[in-house]
Amino acid sequence: MSEHIGGGRGRGVYVLVPGYWLGGWAWEKVTAALRAGGHEVHPVTLTGLGDRVHLSTPETDLETHIQDIVNTIVYADLHDVVLVGHSGGGTPVTGAADRIPERIARVVYLDSGPLADGMAHIDMSDPEGREFVARRVAEQGGGTVYPPISWEEHEAAGASLEGLGEAEREWFASRATPQPYRSMTQPLRLTGGADKLPKTLVSCSFPLEQVHAMIASGHPFFAALGGPEWSFEALPTGHWPMFSVPERTAAVLAALAE
Repeated sequence: MSEHIGGGRGRGVYVLVPGYWLGGWAWEKVTAALRAGGHEVHPVTLTGLGDRVHLSTPETDLETHIQDIVNTIVYADLHDVVLVGHSGGGTPVTGAADRIPERIARVVYLDSGPLADGMAHIDMSDPEGREFVARRVAEQGGGTVYPPISWEEHEAAGASLEGLGEAEREWFASRATPQPYRSMTQPLRLTGGADKLPKTLVSCSFPLEQVHAMIASGHPFFAALGGPEWSFEALPTGHWPMFSVPERTAAVLAALAE
């Protein structure tokens, strides 16, 4: 994959949604690189996170975050959007694409993936992981938010820290804010509106060979990725490519608009 951004052919419209604990600030370097290539970029800060942390309430849930994304697109009158969700941001991105598919050109899952109708993001965790989150929310989050966890806890949960030096970790830790718990536990409700939209999985912390093997095996979390609307890109790095390889991340995303 070339790291030249822009290429001269496509100029994309991007809406970038970060994963847990992060705001639009997390896309700062990716946004700068895409804009330098002539692309239009709208990084999203979901309600209760980043500079909107003061808006968090016990009622802030997945539907709130879906509406955040929908409103970003509708009120800016955006069309032909490349809608990107990183990690846990893939769940509200799936919901937003389902609500306004006529405005979406492609849905991109950056080290993430789609959930099926009726699933909550926390369902992706095993019982031990769900218990860990529930206990942390109860003990440190007032029963309503999931505070940021340590790097050791990230690794124990299987998140790759590859490419994150001390500076990147400090930047993350200094700005990370608690994740509204109901955004993790509320089931996603879909109508099928986005089923036929082009979709791309950008695999960072797990090899594409593993993804294709899971699709072929009929694994329930990967079965939806077997349709003709799916394409796949490899971006080998850790789980936070916007921090570890922002220029390469921007280049991969830019190519998807061409």
